[in-house]
Amino acid sequence: MDQKNRVRDAWNEWSDTDFAKYRTDERISKLIARPESAFHPTTYSMIKEVFPSLRGKRICVPSSGDNHAVFAFHLMGATVTSVDISERQLENGAAIANKHGWDIRFVCDDTMELRHIKSDEYDFVYTSNGVHVWMNDLNAMYRHICRILKSKGAYIMYEVHPFTRPFENNTTKLAIKKPYDAIGPFGEIPAYTWRMQDIVNAIVSSGLGIKHMEEMYAEYNTYWFEVSGERETMSKEEVDRLYQWEHNPLAAIPQWLSVYAVK
Repeated sequence: MDQKNRVRDAWNEWSDTDFAKYRTDERISKLIARPESAFHPTTYSMIKEVFPSLRGKRICVPSSGDNHAVFAFHLMGATVTSVDISERQLENGAAIANKHGWDIRFVCDDTMELRHIKSDEYDFVYTSNGVHVWMNDLNAMYRHICRILKSKGAYIMYEVHPFTRPFENNTTKLAIKKPYDAIGPFGEIPAYTWRMQDIVNAIVSSGLGIKHMEEMYAEYNTYWFEVSGERETMSKEEVDRLYQWEHNPLAAIPQWLSVYAVK
């Protein structure tokens, strides 16, 4: 089985197991009440600076995953296309959209191909956390993102910062698990830990021009242990200490990366 099929099959399974928690009525209700909560605060500030209003904008979200960004953009007035390689992620996302009467287009496609997405169609393309790790060809991914954007269209990404990749998840000392330039593929379901230069060079070579970049450190409700659910087992004091680099050296390393580029 080739890499693409292994990734697709894994996500079809995870959609109904590990990632079902992102579709609960409680999670979706919170998203409806505060659509901006689908984004890291710094990334949302970048979006608002580029698009003070999203009403009427055409937005494509490749590798849309849990579709939270897709739902948020729709609630903010945009016309949104959700694209993912996983049929189950799309079906589960479409079920929520249908339940709430949201007019969102769902397309099954590979982000490195976007064969079913027309060129020069979108004002804005957004990719969220956890996209790059599944791509074996960043140049192809960005070539097609550039292709589907209108002239002067914007691309904004939010992703795990590559500088975190060499380190173990150890909050008492910095422990190296791999060299920074070992990018993979790793694991039975092939994953890649791209470097900063790999991402930036792929964006630039696609024809997109980078306008702004933000490197974000740990903030409440955005750190790795909160995303994974570990926070529920910690006291407030333990959580507070994890944001202090004197106690947790990982807090001294940028956790997230956002890039804004223009066609």
